[in-house]
Amino acid sequence: MLPSSIQISGEPLSGAEVRDICRGLRDNAVRLLSLRGCRLCDRDFGRICRALAGATSLAQLNLNLGVVSSPSRIKQLAEALRTNRSIQSLFLHGSPLTDAGLALLNPALALHPALVALDLGDCMLGDEAINLICGLLPPDGAKSGLKELTLSANPGITPKGWSRLAIAVAHSSQVRVLNLDYNPLGDHVAGMLAVAVASSRTLEVLDLEGTGLTNQSAQTLLDMVENYPTALRSLVLAENSISPELQQQICDLLSEGEEEEEVAGGAGDTQERERAREPAAHQRSSSSWICPSDPSSQMVLMTSGLGDSLLAETEM
Repeated sequence: MLPSSIQISGEPLSGAEVRDICRGLRDNAVRLLSLRGCRLCDRDFGRICRALAGATSLAQLNLNLGVVSSPSRIKQLAEALRTNRSIQSLFLHGSPLTDAGLALLNPALALHPALVALDLGDCMLGDEAINLICGLLPPDGAKSGLKELTLSANPGITPKGWSRLAIAVAHSSQVRVLNLDYNPLGDHVAGMLAVAVASSRTLEVLDLEGTGLTNQSAQTLLDMVENYPTALRSLVLAENSISPELQQQICDLLSEGEEEEEVAGGAGDTQERERAREPAAHQRSSSSWICPSDPSSQMVLMTSGLGDSLLAETEM
């Protein structure tokens, strides 16, 4: 039997469902497991963690919207990640991790051999967490690291923390997608990020939606994309105090760069790879890779076709 996807959203999990999930993980029959916003007792959460520890087919794990809701659950997840060797994408958006919780997870994240995408949006993180995250973006040539990082809606991170992240991004040889939307960055931090983008050889997508930017930031970013060759293909500036004209100029320049590479035969390498993510502080549409749950149905079990297509980008 080919690996399948289990996706449940916003529902309480019954004991029978937890048993089915654990059986699928132990039998290596699950490629994508999404328990987004689901409610389950601590005992059942521990059972799932023990099962995913030994799973070899699981490539994508979504525990968004409060599933990892306590220090004990963070520890159980960390234990599972220390043993697991297959997970490539981990989504914890909307989990109350705090800096202390991320410190518990970090050793397992740093040593995981396959992890390339991490969503820590709206996780109540601060500068101490940023110090740990920078370790997941190793300098050029040091070792493999994250290719996609989401830190949306973590207002506790200060400009000092963002400056450290900008330096790490500038020197990382891996990161391709960076989502910082709905953080109070302001023009000063945006300037540092512009330098990081200009230095990075891999960053293709940067999301700065709703980050308190003005035309000052936009002009700096415009100068950067106009005068320096970058890998950037998508720059999101919506819901900022930036004129439509400046936004359009930046968009046009990025489009021109992409068209030039397509003509040179590089179209396959320049596709945008922005991953669907959870809503930030405001209401946004559901993650596009998650099939919305039918309220009348608790579990969706699908054949491997969808799971494989969802994971294709991660495996690149």
